[in-house]
Amino acid sequence: LNAEWGQGWLARFRKFDVRPFAAASIGQVHRAETRDGRVLAIKVQYPGVRASIDSDVDNIAALMRLPGVLPKGMDITPLLAAAKAQLRDEADYLAEAAHLRHFSSLLAGSADFVLPELQEDLSTGQVLAMTYIDSQPIDTLEAASQAVRDRAAANLIDLVLRELFTFHAMQTDPNLANYRVEAATGRIVLLDFGAVRAVDPGLSATFRALLNAALDRDSGAIRAAMLQIGYFGPDTAPHHQDLIQRMFDLAMDPLRQDTPFDFGQSDLLDRLRDMGLALGTERDLMHVPPAETLFLHRKIGGMYLLATRLRARVNLRELVERYR
Repeated sequence: LNAEWGQGWLARFRKFDVRPFAAASIGQVHRAETRDGRVLAIKVQYPGVRASIDSDVDNIAALMRLPGVLPKGMDITPLLAAAKAQLRDEADYLAEAAHLRHFSSLLAGSADFVLPELQEDLSTGQVLAMTYIDSQPIDTLEAASQAVRDRAAANLIDLVLRELFTFHAMQTDPNLANYRVEAATGRIVLLDFGAVRAVDPGLSATFRALLNAALDRDSGAIRAAMLQIGYFGPDTAPHHQDLIQRMFDLAMDPLRQDTPFDFGQSDLLDRLRDMGLALGTERDLMHVPPAETLFLHRKIGGMYLLATRLRARVNLRELVERYR
């Protein structure tokens, strides 16, 4: 803080809690109150994070290249490059501040979501200052009524669809700590915009084509869209393409039913995991999907897990029909 704010910065605050009340992935968060009465959450980056990114990823890459870890010949170089770029972005708090401003504009006036307000006068490349929102962890909703749980899950799933098809920007980190519930209103608090990634309009259009094909059960159109997105390549063996498409078809089943899907009672996640593990044993499957597709699936998978944790019942068909 001395380096970012200069000596004597404490005089700017009426109160500054030196003990952090939360930890972020690459920093910690302190509560503070300014002389003019603003109650803030101050995210401070751990020293040395930026400088260690490349070496840390390279060390992980060395472990992944040990014999037997990955199929021989699988090229993960593009993923490693994307990981480094993503971590550098997350370590740039001014970039995160810009994402926070952008999403605050996109969701202004929302009855379902609330975001902290950026405090530009106190934000730097390694310090992010925001208004403090009195809130509880989102998993406290596990004790809420079925209707409240259903609404929360539906709103978060719809947000993913808006990010993909309307905003063309997605916050790709589904960590539970990034979602809280505002004490005063019950709105979902959205936190941590370091992992926001732009969604190319062309990719968005192809995902819409894939969604439409899945809802229409058009196997040929599904295969074409999956190839274009990069789930498999033109040289991927036909039986591997079949396996991957069967996994996709299974994942789409909840979107095809006209009744609410019961996340809490479904074993779909277990079946998909088993199929994925079986696919992973195919040592001659060398194809690696593009990083953008993997980041997107990270978010989708995280929302599925959250809805499962909330034991939500959501009419997914009704949600996705809005984006056809």
